Amino acid sequence: MCRNTYYPECTCPVMYNCRFVLLAVIIIIVVISGGCTSSAPSSPGSPAPSQPAYQQASSTTPPAAFVIRAASLTPGSVLPDVYTCKGASESPEVAWDGVPSTTKSLVLILDDPDALNSRFTHWLVFNIPPDSRGLTRAQPNAKVLANGAQQGETSAGSRGYYPPCPPIGTTHRYVFRLYAVDMDITQPTADRESIDWALTGHTIEKTEFTTTFKR
Repeated sequence: MCRNTYYPECTCPVMYNCRFVLLAVIIIIVVISGGCTSSAPSSPGSPAPSQPAYQQASSTTPPAAFVIRAASLTPGSVLPDVYTCKGASESPEVAWDGVPSTTKSLVLILDDPDALNSRFTHWLVFNIPPDSRGLTRAQPNAKVLANGAQQGETSAGSRGYYPPCPPIGTTHRYVFRLYAVDMDITQPTADRESIDWALTGHTIEKTEFTTTFKR
């Protein structure tokens, strides 16, 4: 019988079996420890993981709202006497902001929707330059104003501003409407009917401001 010098209690066949078991245990330990600690290698030349892109906030300022104001009043205010038949009958100062960028001309109309015949036009101004910001107080009754705008006929048949003058004891609304138009208006006549016809299909945007007056 063969004896093992290091393990005298083992015979040669047993010694070989012991060595085999020991080697197998070592291999299993190496495989397990390697699988827990190693990571999958990246392929050569593969790009690094991309970082999440952060969208930059837009710095574009939104367009201003298209608004109109009359004589520094608030909506629904009473129109001062100076702009009516009780006073000097002057046209009020009118200002606006936020004209659309595609506007070719502006149209200003002042209406009394409470008039006896359902509508009375007190002021009609058309072909106002789109880069203008308003009309100053006390405009003349001229056909063409200083800024190149043109004045049409009121419901009374006159040109220029016709002052509000409702029946005594009644309160009427007076509505300033401003139209942004995609063309210059070239009508043979400049009354309300022809201007309304010209605005049809050519109005980009409209804004209004309401005042009241009682006599």
